[in-house]
Amino acid sequence: MDTFIPKRIFLTKGKGQHKEKLASFEQALRDAGIAPFNLIKVSSIFPPHCKLISRQEGLKILQPGQVLFLVMSENQTNEAHRLISASIGLAVPNDRSHYGYLSEHHAFGQNERRAGKYAEDLAADMLATTLAKISTSGRYGTTTRGFTRSPVSSPSRPATSLRRRTGLTGCGRRPSRPRCWSPEAPDSRRRGRASGS
Repeated sequence: MDTFIPKRIFLTKGKGQHKEKLASFEQALRDAGIAPFNLIKVSSIFPPHCKLISRQEGLKILQPGQVLFLVMSENQTNEAHRLISASIGLAVPNDRSHYGYLSEHHAFGQNERRAGKYAEDLAADMLATTLAKISTSGRYGTTTRGFTRSPVSSPSRPATSLRRRTGLTGCGRRPSRPRCWSPEAPDSRRRGRASGS
């Protein structure tokens, strides 16, 4: 039997808002660019010799309907003024013949930077304890001897999705600048659900 080990991986993020939970999730998948694929969640191992590629490169090699394995962090709320985040952290060993870790983190009240840092530190902690090269120091604050951590929360490697619910219609925030909808907007009477994946 042939073993199936991924050779390439990319990171993406998305967010959606709708009055229905499923429609909100679909919008988040569309925003992330992975809606036309059959998604299968897997645990959080970054395979040995796997190459991290850009989202654009990754989406070019996929076809609609294709089975896509993924590690997904998701969060949702239907509460007004609730800040939610979902983040993936990545820790890759210096020795690429060893496997690394992807961590999922979702939180309420954490901004994008904090959620991304937490997820990254969690992945680094899991890798560090596997390599047994360092001792970890609580709350996922680790040093990086023996491995490297990918800066997954930087704009070039997006991994955190953030959504804040405001009023009835919501406010979505991207890393560059906030974009909000006014409660006086014509669609403000519709209740929405925010989700991030």
